Amino acid sequence: MAKKSILILYLILNCIRTSAGDDFCGIVNTTFQAGESIGFKVFYNVIGIYVDAGHAEFNLGLERYQNRPVYHVVGLGFSNESYDWIFKVRDRYETYIDTASLRPYRFIRHVDEGGYKMNDNVTFNHETGTAVSSHGIFKVPACIQDVLSSIYYARNIDFDHYSPGDKIPFQMFLDDEVYSLYIRYLGKEVIKTRYGKFKAIKFKPLLIKGTIFEGGEKMAVWITDDANHIPVRIESPISVGSIKVDMMSYRNLRYPLQSFLGVE
Repeated sequence: MAKKSILILYLILNCIRTSAGDDFCGIVNTTFQAGESIGFKVFYNVIGIYVDAGHAEFNLGLERYQNRPVYHVVGLGFSNESYDWIFKVRDRYETYIDTASLRPYRFIRHVDEGGYKMNDNVTFNHETGTAVSSHGIFKVPACIQDVLSSIYYARNIDFDHYSPGDKIPFQMFLDDEVYSLYIRYLGKEVIKTRYGKFKAIKFKPLLIKGTIFEGGEKMAVWITDDANHIPVRIESPISVGSIKVDMMSYRNLRYPLQSFLGVE
């Protein structure tokens, strides 16, 4: 079964624990709110020129799941129709995240990428330490996240506690397996994107090799250096060529986008 981290956005991060212990198991959300929506464009490069090849969006709502308040996140990724003949992508990811602990209760994945199709439905039982997928029951650790919930969980990392080069470990459940991975923090810098210039935090997540992404520390991610921590640029080689993913729209952020430096 193919292993992959979520394209077009799958992109980013992950569940985290500090090197000092399990403090991140009880992390509190301070970065996002219900109603937030973020849109991205995906640019593809195979001959030295980046072309607009697709788009993606994350939408976050507040609902109830099993009589608990949860954030319901839906991530969508599409290739543009004019590039479907090269590599067609029609992806939908969903997660239901506990509003207090930020641990996932349910993860849903419908993937259609270049002819590869995958449908999965995972329910997490944190009391028994298990994940029930479409293929069986699996033991998982206490701080486990899925590929979508991990993005929102990781946005609450305080990177000021780390030095460039530090690894921040995390564990993620994907394709019926638990992966012990990490994010390598690289520091802060100003990044220029198709939207504009931002003060940003840069890191590289350790990726699982899949049908699109190469494994290892090949992907670079920039998130806003402000209270929102939203991703504004992702760069990565893929199986053929490379991609850039830029944030192009947002609605209902929890805080003003103070990291934005304007358009040149």
